[in-house]
Amino acid sequence: MHPIVELAKKAIEVYVREGRIIEPPEPLSPEMGERAGVFVCIKKHGQLRGCIGTFTPCHGCVAIETIRNAISTAMHDPRFHPVHEDELEGLEYSVDILSPPQKVKDLRELDPKKYGVILVSGSRKGLLLPDLEGVDTVEEQLRIARMKAGILPQEEVEIYRFEVKRYK
Repeated sequence: MHPIVELAKKAIEVYVREGRIIEPPEPLSPEMGERAGVFVCIKKHGQLRGCIGTFTPCHGCVAIETIRNAISTAMHDPRFHPVHEDELEGLEYSVDILSPPQKVKDLRELDPKKYGVILVSGSRKGLLLPDLEGVDTVEEQLRIARMKAGILPQEEVEIYRFEVKRYK
């Protein structure tokens, strides 16, 4: 298991069992010391169990971003009830580290297998990670991102793309 995934797993397990937030490991690897947006996803029996993240960094380093987003994924994803201790054994984790978003001028710049998307309309933002099962076209990717943000099909949007380093 990659050290970033181990960190997410440990953050969730300690928080669920003890109610405390762990400290980042010392010394930080160069990768964990960078600043970037991070998404942490949990699956249970191959099904999504939680996924929360930040598309721009909110904390000083990837390690802290991972710890905070892991706990949020386990405890605060509004689509799921909080993770209970008896579930911990069966969970699978992945961590995506995001590149800085780039504004898209033409839909031909998108590829749902390579790039995630961020759609912005006023204060509403919808994000969809790349390379998701069942999302094979740009149109489907944009439709889902609009739906997540509550942006209607006819509303104007700014589109940004980003790449991820995915760790499982």
